[in-house]
Amino acid sequence: MDAIIDLGRPKAIQLAELVDRGHRELPIRPDYVGKNVPTSRSEIIQVMLEEVDGVNKVVITEK
Repeated sequence: MDAIIDLGRPKAIQLAELVDRGHRELPIRPDYVGKNVPTSRSEIIQVMLEEVDGVNKVVITEK
């Protein structure tokens, strides 16, 4: 957000997330969510995109 504000004061800042785990460490909530995936704090979500990884999928693994 600091980098955005350095460019000037915006009217609003909106946040989009591909996958929302629901773990909040800051009082910020996304405005747009692709998928809600409840996880434990010991799990990691890896998002794979066809343009980069050759496949569209979400993988949940343990730390």
